Amino acid sequence: MMQPDDEPLWDTGEAPDCEVGGSIEPPFSTADVRGTLSRNAPLAKLVWFKTGGAADWLFEPADMDDLKHFLAGLDRATPVMALGLGSNLIVRDGGIPGVVVRLGKPFADVEICDGYVVACGGGAHGILVASKARDAGIAGLEFLRGIPGTVGGFVRMNGGAYGREVSDILIDCDVVMPSGECHTLPAADLQYTYRHSALPEGAVVAAARFQGHPGDPNAIGATMDEIADARERSQPLRTKTGGSTFKNPPGEKAWELVDRAGCRGLTLGGAQVSEKHTNFLINTGDATSADIEELGEEVKRRVRAHSGVDLEWEIQRVGRP
Repeated sequence: MMQPDDEPLWDTGEAPDCEVGGSIEPPFSTADVRGTLSRNAPLAKLVWFKTGGAADWLFEPADMDDLKHFLAGLDRATPVMALGLGSNLIVRDGGIPGVVVRLGKPFADVEICDGYVVACGGGAHGILVASKARDAGIAGLEFLRGIPGTVGGFVRMNGGAYGREVSDILIDCDVVMPSGECHTLPAADLQYTYRHSALPEGAVVAAARFQGHPGDPNAIGATMDEIADARERSQPLRTKTGGSTFKNPPGEKAWELVDRAGCRGLTLGGAQVSEKHTNFLINTGDATSADIEELGEEVKRRVRAHSGVDLEWEIQRVGRP
């Protein structure tokens, strides 16, 4: 969103000075920046857990050129992090240093191309991508209905659900590097593994192309409805949660390991292991990010003691303690 001409480019307000890139001054050039730029921006309202501190700076670019221009003018020592829906994220209570980039409406378009290809902006929601594909009679993308995130997030993390993952459908993606340079990377260059890609820190996935195949819209819609119903039955969707907490170890299911270790309903401060699905942590109302993260670590300790398995976090944990 562009700022009106009579408004300041960023909000200095009463917030304390942010020491970013070794300076209390903005670690970037503000010349010709057209997007919304906010200083000391609260992030709790933007993530599913509804906890955590502020970003030193939050930038919502007006378009692709604005994003490239902004990053090109950024001090190279400044950390950059992209933020989607915040559905699989713990923002620590001390906030996030540097700049958080959030792709909004200008990056949320979904277009149908020849050859059953679906082209998406990095800010498009998974449910929108799946729905557009369904309406066009394109099958193979139904599982995106079960990923609560944006294209940028699940391309970076090789998001998956119900037996499929992004690596199965990604053709290529447009990535803006921290230098401001934009590269179109084929899927092979991302070197996908389980919930991981080789994209460098600070790279922002601005767009992606997915390959589908012909299908009947009614059958595609029925599959999407089944996915939605399964999520509603099995996951604590109506709570302040953060998606799957731990990766499934080879040959195991994380929720079963957590359950067998006696962690169902376990609490720490305002955080709790979900009674409905034990691979979900929830904020019961007054949790801090520290509560949630420490509860996760306690679950890991109990699972290790019970089964000898070292669980790995699937939720991203970012920022200052």
